Amino acid sequence: MSKDDNSIIFGMGLLAGVVGGLVAAILYAPKSGKETREELKVFVNDFAQKHAPEIKEAKKQALESLDMMKYKLEKQYNKINDHIKAKQMAKAKRMEDRSYDYTELEN
Repeated sequence: MSKDDNSIIFGMGLLAGVVGGLVAAILYAPKSGKETREELKVFVNDFAQKHAPEIKEAKKQALESLDMMKYKLEKQYNKINDHIKAKQMAKAKRMEDRSYDYTELEN
């Protein structure tokens, strides 16, 4: 695995841990819904402010990875498309060559 892959996996693990912690906190909270929502709002805001650089970097890396995957997929698509066109052209050429052979036999 490359360093970028490890960073993305770490970011996804971090996000999964945060979400899991939030779900557990909500499920086991002995407080009213309003109090829980307020605490959750404060927690999320604090977390976002505290970890903004890491979140921004993880987002940047994820977008770069998506761009790279898109580029590779487009490249592979074009390669396959070119291969199909080449086969079609070769088939058309063979058929054209055959039609000339029949013409010569008739004369």
